[in-house]
Amino acid sequence: MMFIDHVHEMFEPVVPGWVDWIGRPVAVIFMFISVEGFIHTHDRLRYMMRLLIGFWIMNIGTAIVQHFFSIGDFALLNNIFGTLFLGVFTMYGISFIEDGIKQHSGVQIAKGIGIILIPIVWSVVQMSLFAALPKLVSVLFIFPSVTMAEGGVLLYVAPLLYLLRKKRSWQMIGISAVAVAIFLMDPSHAFTTNTEWMLVFSIVILSMYNGQKGKSMRNFFYVFYPVHIWLFLISVALLFSCFYIRLEVRRIRIRCQPSLTVETINCLHVFFA
Repeated sequence: MMFIDHVHEMFEPVVPGWVDWIGRPVAVIFMFISVEGFIHTHDRLRYMMRLLIGFWIMNIGTAIVQHFFSIGDFALLNNIFGTLFLGVFTMYGISFIEDGIKQHSGVQIAKGIGIILIPIVWSVVQMSLFAALPKLVSVLFIFPSVTMAEGGVLLYVAPLLYLLRKKRSWQMIGISAVAVAIFLMDPSHAFTTNTEWMLVFSIVILSMYNGQKGKSMRNFFYVFYPVHIWLFLISVALLFSCFYIRLEVRRIRIRCQPSLTVETINCLHVFFA
């Protein structure tokens, strides 16, 4: 599903819009898995550090790939590691609050609230510094922010699932509520530009989870996710090198160079359709 979603994202001009629907549940499934990982891990700090390192590697690798395979002003924003890190980081803060309530410790509660607020405060600082210090953009991405995270505020679905972790049915209701809220934001474009509500279909897969640990594919994910996106980006750069590709709200628009004839465009469209 993730792979198909990225096929649509990278090759949107020649891939039908409905293909995007298939990938809408993926992020929530990843978030659910991150909740399970956070609950069962023996070292929560190490778990978060692994995601943060993945975030750094993804950013560095993407910068290198885009340096050698630039496509106009196209900017690749994909980095699920940052989204998952912020979700887990918030869960970490919630766990402090829960422990503080049990232990009647105001210090623990305050610490938990502080942890939760760090990404939010950092987001404000980051956006403020973008304009003032444009040359330090790479430095500003050393820590994930809510405003720049893939999926934006939807990353808080993970903490929501963590809070509802005691009953699977509550988690499914929570996911459904988020989907309904997104749908109601713009129901007239529910099948075009407002397709995030389709994350509700993740409950079909998640409801089948039996709580048992299966075969570990952690390392596979940490490698496959960035590599397949980089390969897609390189493919787009090579296949559409004769086009000027521009990203607006993560939608690709193609502009033909003057030297490209209408006949050539039609041939390319037929070839890639």
